[in-house]
Amino acid sequence: MRNILMLILFIMTPLDAALAQSWGWGDTGPRFRRYYDDRYASPRWDDEEPRRGRRGGWWNSPWDDPYERGGRENPDVVDGGARPSVSPIAPELVPFASQYTPGSIVIETHGKQLFFVSSSTEAYRYPISVGREGFTWKGTEKISRIAEWPDWHPPAEMRERDPNLPVKMTGGLRNPLGAKAIYLGNTLYRIHGTNDAKTIGQAASSGCFRMLNGQVIDLAGRVQVGASVTVVERLPVDIARALPPLQRVGTSREQARARRQ
Repeated sequence: MRNILMLILFIMTPLDAALAQSWGWGDTGPRFRRYYDDRYASPRWDDEEPRRGRRGGWWNSPWDDPYERGGRENPDVVDGGARPSVSPIAPELVPFASQYTPGSIVIETHGKQLFFVSSSTEAYRYPISVGREGFTWKGTEKISRIAEWPDWHPPAEMRERDPNLPVKMTGGLRNPLGAKAIYLGNTLYRIHGTNDAKTIGQAASSGCFRMLNGQVIDLAGRVQVGASVTVVERLPVDIARALPPLQRVGTSREQARARRQ
């Protein structure tokens, strides 16, 4: 009987290892990670609700996520991680003949693009992420402040939906607000960096506007507090027709650099 048990154990050991590997326990299995990614890839995880447990996001693997493990030392404050120096990524200069004031910002939600108006005939253009369906908005606000590696304070209603969220996350690479945040008036809306570069060019947020960290650094170096930010669904036809195709963010060197930042 003992020999039979030892034989069964000998046969099952590599099988258990294979199963553990396939379910992600060895940090390489696809099935568990696919479930985990799908779980947190829901549209509700946006610029104010970070994508936990995703490779290349907050944590390197599900097992690095203290929310999944539970038992944080301080349930109210979470460390946002390192704050490295981020180099600006220069935008493209495009024709933009308009009446908008130089130094102001124009955002077109339909085209998922942001313009910093440099003159009466030109503007710097940045690809962005905008609010998903039901969360887009139009109007004009003024920039109230600009913060570097801003802290993130999830609203009370968001913490009610997910009690695991902290009251505060300090600024850093794990923080969903990225390297800079440009605050719009007294609203909760911001133009900010992101730790999830794949969402650029998508309708993915709750109304904020995401940019690559390097590009929000560039924009923050150009714009001033008090500048006007106009959000429209579509640009006037004469402006839109003069624009070259938008350089979408894909598997470029800039995106790879942004993922490392």
